[in-house]
Amino acid sequence: MIQSFKVGDKAVYPAHGVAEIESVETKEISGRKTQFYVLKILESGMKIMLPTANVGAVGLREVISKDEVEEIYDILRERDVRLDHQTWNRRYREYMDKIKTGSAHEIAEVMRDLYLLKSDKELSFSERKMLETARSLLVKELSIAERRKEADVEQKLNAIFA
Repeated sequence: MIQSFKVGDKAVYPAHGVAEIESVETKEISGRKTQFYVLKILESGMKIMLPTANVGAVGLREVISKDEVEEIYDILRERDVRLDHQTWNRRYREYMDKIKTGSAHEIAEVMRDLYLLKSDKELSFSERKMLETARSLLVKELSIAERRKEADVEQKLNAIFA
């Protein structure tokens, strides 16, 4: 089912995070009228024009529901996971692919795995940046889904990984 959004809705744009639908515009391109969502990425302020017909292809989705919030925290609390001990660059590619899906569940797995790995050994610079990316994507989405301040979500995450 193709998701439709209206102005003011929050949606998750994979690898960029939560965006707000600022407007729906129709532009004529090569003689064809095309309808676009104009998105503003909340984290960076970046604007994206996305053809409404491409919503499914890029993976634009609704912010997770209240029910899914607890699933995300459960993933983050999970400690009985098999960590990937392959080379950091192969692990990096695998984790990047998960982040690019835009799935909060996959991003939570990346964050958890990198935190667990970090307690085991020093993370590479790229892995540290990826951990920060995963964390900021989750903090933003969880704060919107839970209607809580980002600082409160940060505190909860710090408690989980303390």
